[in-house]
Amino acid sequence: MPRAALLVSTALLAALIPLSAASAADDPAPTPVDRFEGEVPFASQPAEGIFTWGGDSDDPPALQFADRADAPEGAKVLSGTYDISGYGGFTHDFAATEPAHDWSAHKGIRFWWDGQDNGKKIAFEIKDGGTNGEASELWTTSFTDDFTGWKQIEIPFTDFVYRTDYQPVGGIDHVLGLAQMWGYAVTLPVGVKGQFAMDDVELYGKADQALRASVTTDAAVYPVKEGGTATVKVTVATTGSAPIDDPVTVAYETSGGTAEAGKDYQAVSGTVTFPAGTASGATQTIKVPTLKDRSAESAETIPLKLTVTGAKAPAETPQVVVDAHGLPYLDSKLPVKKRVADLLSRMSLEEKVGQMTQAERGAVGTGGDVTAYDLGSLLSGGGSTPTPNTAAAWAQMIDSFQLRAQATRFQIPLIYGVDAVHGHNNLAGATIMPHNIGIGATRDPGLAEKTGAVTASEVRATGIPWDFAPCLCVSRDERWGRSYESFGEDPALVKSMETIIQGLQGRADGRDLKDDDKVLATAKHFVGDGGTAYGSSTTGTYTVDQGVTTVTRQQLEAIHLAPFQTAVDRGIGTVMPSYSSLDIVGDGQGPVKMHARADMITGELKGRMGFQGFVISDWNAMDQLPGDYASHVRTAVNAGVDMMMVPYGYKDFTTSLTDQVKAGSVTEQRIDDAVSRILTQKFKLGLFEHPYADTGNASEIGSTAHRAVARQAAAESQVLLKNSDGVLPLKKSEKVYVAGSNADDLGNQTGGWTLTWQGQSGTHTTGTTILQGMKNAGGDVTYSKDASASTSGYDVGVVVVGETPYAEGVGDVGNGNDLTLTPADQAAVDKVCAAMKCAVLVVSGRPQLIGDRLGEIDALVASWLPGTEGDGVADVLYGKKAFTGQLPVTWPKSEAQLPINVGDASYDPQYPYGWGLTTLTKDPKGGEATLKALGAAARAAERTGSDSAGRKLVTKARLLVQAKIGQSVTAAVSKPFADADHLLLTGKYAAAVEKLTEAYRAA
Repeated sequence: MPRAALLVSTALLAALIPLSAASAADDPAPTPVDRFEGEVPFASQPAEGIFTWGGDSDDPPALQFADRADAPEGAKVLSGTYDISGYGGFTHDFAATEPAHDWSAHKGIRFWWDGQDNGKKIAFEIKDGGTNGEASELWTTSFTDDFTGWKQIEIPFTDFVYRTDYQPVGGIDHVLGLAQMWGYAVTLPVGVKGQFAMDDVELYGKADQALRASVTTDAAVYPVKEGGTATVKVTVATTGSAPIDDPVTVAYETSGGTAEAGKDYQAVSGTVTFPAGTASGATQTIKVPTLKDRSAESAETIPLKLTVTGAKAPAETPQVVVDAHGLPYLDSKLPVKKRVADLLSRMSLEEKVGQMTQAERGAVGTGGDVTAYDLGSLLSGGGSTPTPNTAAAWAQMIDSFQLRAQATRFQIPLIYGVDAVHGHNNLAGATIMPHNIGIGATRDPGLAEKTGAVTASEVRATGIPWDFAPCLCVSRDERWGRSYESFGEDPALVKSMETIIQGLQGRADGRDLKDDDKVLATAKHFVGDGGTAYGSSTTGTYTVDQGVTTVTRQQLEAIHLAPFQTAVDRGIGTVMPSYSSLDIVGDGQGPVKMHARADMITGELKGRMGFQGFVISDWNAMDQLPGDYASHVRTAVNAGVDMMMVPYGYKDFTTSLTDQVKAGSVTEQRIDDAVSRILTQKFKLGLFEHPYADTGNASEIGSTAHRAVARQAAAESQVLLKNSDGVLPLKKSEKVYVAGSNADDLGNQTGGWTLTWQGQSGTHTTGTTILQGMKNAGGDVTYSKDASASTSGYDVGVVVVGETPYAEGVGDVGNGNDLTLTPADQAAVDKVCAAMKCAVLVVSGRPQLIGDRLGEIDALVASWLPGTEGDGVADVLYGKKAFTGQLPVTWPKSEAQLPINVGDASYDPQYPYGWGLTTLTKDPKGGEATLKALGAAARAAERTGSDSAGRKLVTKARLLVQAKIGQSVTAAVSKPFADADHLLLTGKYAAAVEKLTEAYRAA
């Protein structure tokens, strides 16, 4: 029967029913939202309309208004088909040019759904507040399609929860107000090819107070020192912020928990009342006094049971916690070793396993599982941020999680970790440094330390004590999507840049870790991640990342292990194994995943190298090991992994590891070693004394002083590869034509690992593009991204080209990426360089193949990924600072040459490792006699240990040799030239000059 006929029948029946029986008579009439008769078109903002969306071009569903004889209302329904691999659905947005809708008078929203009985959940969300439907808060719920045919789905507004995984604007007030609604959206199932039909979306029912009013407490946990009094604030609030119509009562009593009434606290009970007419947001307090005794004790809990009438009760029972006291591990005057031993001796197996577990913030919701599972750590993966994404919100979020840890028996604080790999890159407005490849190009260890110090200060100011950086990979193949995370291809260069560890952690003995501007650092990825062979990866469509590194024992030690020994010597606090596999020639094991290599983690790192910190796994890395889940856990833990990053699988991990210890598959000695290492770092960080965020340095985040360091790093990272006729530096009197895809794109300039894991083009944080930097420098600049504007009348052109952001294996060459410029960038270079003198800047995470265009390019600059401070690039372009950067990796002629590295027997690149022209200073004059004199002085510098003098002498020789070579870079020149830079970094200054002399003779 059509719904119209049903309505008529219902009306006739209602006339025969006495008014007293019509219980719904007081409800407002349903308010239509969508009838799908064509009254709302397929359109998008700012007009009112229905539109589709999806993760890629295939994901948006196909929609139509279809005639259906069985339509629940009217003649048409909204129908569609879908086949979604990522995510997809449709939205109805109200017109942004009209006032938002007020839904606060109704109980909920309902609609008819034509069930397919596929058992899939369908997400339904509504949009509250903000300026329009695409800039509003999202509130979500779901229903299950487990029926056939038409069914009316009714959803009370109380079922909707605030989305924590995604918010388009980062949150507004986190309150479902209902008085300013902008529409709804439907997310369709993934992984099934299906169809759907929907009809008659409307608001229904009356918003009775119990549905629109709620009672909350100001916290879930209330720690209090023994003998103190806990104050619990109880608040009543309503959707729409209207005063309450009827009284709300909250009955309370202390009941249960581990504390004993009369001994540990004074039992309380009673009622607080919010009278009718009370304003939304009104607060009353309940006090719970604790009692003091003389015994030392672990923390004890006092649940405060709340029974609410007239409103929705809090989601969980608040807990008053009497702080642990009098126990040796709490005594900050005792040596850390004794504190660790005391605490470890008191812990249960389950508590120890909890310390070895790290979960993702998005998996634990408001954090109840931190307490329930005694979790030792949480992390934010790339792009996992609070809303809004501000420093204050980060600190508040992490403090709320730390508060949960205070409800555990020994109140062991969490250690929160984040990938701050080039500044606090998940935080909007933070100072973003050049990626490591650019830092390697600076050849400036002091500057590397400064960048680490800025990063540490900004990270710690948001309540985060642990940074998953630096990456100490030695990148041996530029096809690797993580190339830019490496300081370079030479282990000597990587080792020289490890001053960044002191910038992050402070002194090697760990005494500075407790300071408010230092964080625990992580050396990653142990070991050999930069040596994986092209085509060896078995992860999805990756070609290089997470593949196999095949090396001799000597190569392993000289290239890949060496930087980790330096890190250990510098006091690194944590180490992260690699996803990749290691195949040591001749050891008979074949390729073995690093998370399974006890010989490397326990034998080499903890044994031979003497690493005293703890080993943290990579994201779900143990799941790549062979065997079942229990085998994954057992293998990784027995290999020496101390803490497991199991973002969403923490419950399974804790259960499995506990079971295996009880079964004897993992020894208690191994568990105690892991937990001792973890607790040691927590004590060193001062977390037991100060678990909450110290935001004293928050005002320095993104400050002028911090950006000055990033600007210096950007300037020093620029490598001048070619400079015919002194095109650079530019003169402010010159008319400059700027073009190219990366001249005015902050997202491309900062690269991957910026706000999100993969990064993205466009402006998403605070910074200065290269174009704006040139304008700020006082340049006479005209910009045409695609070089479509007229090129006549200009003195010089600057074309900024290169890559768009990517991270990890997503950026592997062969996985949808290559090393050539885009057709648009090639066209811009060709047009500008044909019309005038030109300089080409390559903004990229790795070298690009530009050999076919070198003849038409007058000046070529490797800009790498310079971060948020484009002013630094402009500083060298306009001569405020000299170009001083050197290639941290070999610049190849063709992809067929890859891998190509310093020290190779066959070595014929476009530009050799260590190449870098300079400006402002004149090249040294002289020939072999000058080089001979420089060599003698270098030998003397070596004998006297004068490293500074030795480096200056080799630099002078290098500039002299480069001047003779010009652009005639041959294999005979390149090999000794590159070898010289390696020798310089190892302190062999005289040998370096000898190699440069060899290059000079070959030029």
